Amino acid sequence: MIVGAGFSGTVVAINLLRLTRERPLRVVLVDRAQTARGVAYAKRPYPYLLNVPAGRMSATSGDPLEFLAFAQRRLPHATSDDFLPRELYGDYLESSLALAELASSPHAQLDRIRGAVIAIEKPHRSLVQHVHMADGRSLSADTVVLALGNPPPASPPGAAAMRDPARYVADPWKAPPAFRAGETVLIAGTGLTMTDIALAGNEGAKGKVVIHAISRHGLVPLPQTSFRQIHDERAGAGLVQSDSLSIRQLFRSFRALSESAALGDGDWREVIGILRSHAPTIWQRLPVRERRRFLRHARCYWDVHRHRLPEGTWTAIDTLRRMRKLHIHAGRISGLELAGKQVRVSWRARGEERPRTLLVDRVINCMGPDYDLRHTQDRLLRSLMAQGMAVPDPLGLGLVTGECGALMDARGGGVLGNIYYIGPMLRASHWETTAVQELRVHAEQLACQLVSPNRAARARQPAVYALRD
Repeated sequence: MIVGAGFSGTVVAINLLRLTRERPLRVVLVDRAQTARGVAYAKRPYPYLLNVPAGRMSATSGDPLEFLAFAQRRLPHATSDDFLPRELYGDYLESSLALAELASSPHAQLDRIRGAVIAIEKPHRSLVQHVHMADGRSLSADTVVLALGNPPPASPPGAAAMRDPARYVADPWKAPPAFRAGETVLIAGTGLTMTDIALAGNEGAKGKVVIHAISRHGLVPLPQTSFRQIHDERAGAGLVQSDSLSIRQLFRSFRALSESAALGDGDWREVIGILRSHAPTIWQRLPVRERRRFLRHARCYWDVHRHRLPEGTWTAIDTLRRMRKLHIHAGRISGLELAGKQVRVSWRARGEERPRTLLVDRVINCMGPDYDLRHTQDRLLRSLMAQGMAVPDPLGLGLVTGECGALMDARGGGVLGNIYYIGPMLRASHWETTAVQELRVHAEQLACQLVSPNRAARARQPAVYALRD
């Protein structure tokens, strides 16, 4: 059973259907919403774009241009460098799953179930797990794959008392807000979601809207460009060959590689690509004190360089800023409270002691996913952690996992072997696990693990992940 049918869950299902030939296999995809789309690729009125060119968005590593070929059947002039609509990518995933089902072995079966999983029960000495749904149904599964997608964002201080959805939007993707003429809006966060909401909301407004966006450092994602993809694994190998790694050392190496790329008429984005390929090894070798140092001091700079905007999107955001329709602030929100028909926002600018006040008509939470599972309200995750069937990462990055994403058993110290996780919360052990290029490889490896005849022996192997001080 696969819980979650966004990108990760769908691609695991596709790979299972493609791999199964002789042995019977029933794949059950469970999701609250539509299979193969999730939040990222849902059908929406505004044409949100992918942040990665079409030529690098294939859901299979074996055919890097598969998505481009699909897109060109609808958009004949599309090229590998184009940033295409996210809705089209959802169509591609749906089509890929349907084709995998049609081409699968007679021994394979795919079932789709609409609903929410709230608990998994593993009876003592039983290999079968009972999966409980919010509507009261109970299903049985030999293996469960959790593909839960991104957790919701943390809430700014004071948000709990903001019970009017017209003035506080906790999740902009449930119902992307349309701005009203003359409205003043505060967006908490200045990352990718902020740019989506600011552009979509401004386009729908029939008059001037003033948008304020606040984040700790006030950094906005940088633009994409056409740059060379370097696939030579030897490039940047020196980053992981040192006996002891530190963030300071890694930054020196990054600057040196960037300067070398510039001297060769290259682009610093090439260096980001090199670092991505080495990120799991680097992250696993970093002592915990260096990981904390990175998260505290450098994470925000990595994010704006790594998670970039299509050039057209970046230009549109820059235009809003130059027209003074969008104001970016570096600081922290310290409180929200109702003030008549408005919201009074208390915040402190970065480097200042004196608090400031901002009156707005609406606050929209775009602070990004909160991977610290100590804060989660998700019933399934809370249940798993309470039973010792899931272990939260001590640095607040997701879940502690073993080989191929096997969940850790908090009671026995090993891996469970029949409950797996795939998705962005693998960053606890791999760091870079939010993009198609990384997640498709994890999906392929997990599918191979699940159909492998040696799976039981592998499941007993020790976990890959460990914290070192």
